[in-house]
Amino acid sequence: MYTKRNYGFFMTFNWSREPFIYGLLYAAAVTTLFTVARQYLSIDISLPWQPISVLGITVAFYLGFKNNSSYDRTWEARKIWGGIVNNSRTFGAGVCAFVQGDNSDDIKRQLIYRHVAWLTALRYQLRLSREWEHTEDRLTARYAPTICEDYLNKLDTDLQGLLPEAEWQGYKSKANMATQILLTQSQTLQTLREQGYFEDFRHMELFRLIGTFYDDQGRSERIKNFPFPRQYASTALWQTLIFCILIPWGMLSVFGELPGLRPWLTVPLSALLIWVFMLMEKIGDYSENPFEGSYNDVPISSISRAIEIDLREMINDSNIPAPLKSENGFLM
Repeated sequence: MYTKRNYGFFMTFNWSREPFIYGLLYAAAVTTLFTVARQYLSIDISLPWQPISVLGITVAFYLGFKNNSSYDRTWEARKIWGGIVNNSRTFGAGVCAFVQGDNSDDIKRQLIYRHVAWLTALRYQLRLSREWEHTEDRLTARYAPTICEDYLNKLDTDLQGLLPEAEWQGYKSKANMATQILLTQSQTLQTLREQGYFEDFRHMELFRLIGTFYDDQGRSERIKNFPFPRQYASTALWQTLIFCILIPWGMLSVFGELPGLRPWLTVPLSALLIWVFMLMEKIGDYSENPFEGSYNDVPISSISRAIEIDLREMINDSNIPAPLKSENGFLM
């Protein structure tokens, strides 16, 4: 997530400069061909701008649909993690209030630490790469800090001290570690109920919260594991490319009859229009996957750290980590 007020123009242009450069070169080649054909062959090879402009309107509408749909995926992901924040605080408050009896402080710490372990495992699982994601940007860290490319080693470090060693080793062979951590949490709550640390009503309330965590995890996994439908994404890309190919030919019908060097206005104006449409397509493309670990992600690492701080302060824990800070304007 970008934390500054605006992306700078040159930062935006640097991110999307390739369509402008290629458009500049392509428009220059088309304009040169047009000039040679008109001067030496007396042939006008330009195309009428009106039908091309109609195609441009169609492409703009389709890009608007794609960008709205992509934004919906990102905003839904943020709402899911907002729910995780609220439910985690409720779970922490319930643990602190409900668990009573001998060794209650140790039990509270165990439950809170395991919940933090679930948050950690879940965010790492959500950051594992998928073939449709922009993993090249995540791994090279052109704009944001590099994260999660060394999944198992980093996870081992982050979970150190949160779980007993035997319990942690038992999770390593599981396909979905976060799911198994919540299962252990549920079994622990049942054992505590049987030992009389709280009665049925409080047990059911805590178990209900475990259910909400499963719901939130499942919603996150749905966004992660089901990409924006490829037929919609591909159609937007190819329509945009076709329109961009036609732009210089249509521009020449507007500027080609002007005297002097004015027909060469086709080159910069075509490149600018190509850049604008390709930028819109690229923004939608980079908003489809809110958990891919790149610079436009939902900042689940920062959210997880904020939850950890809240929960550990509830039990008056020591060595509480500091909130994550943005790097180069990006918060992960």
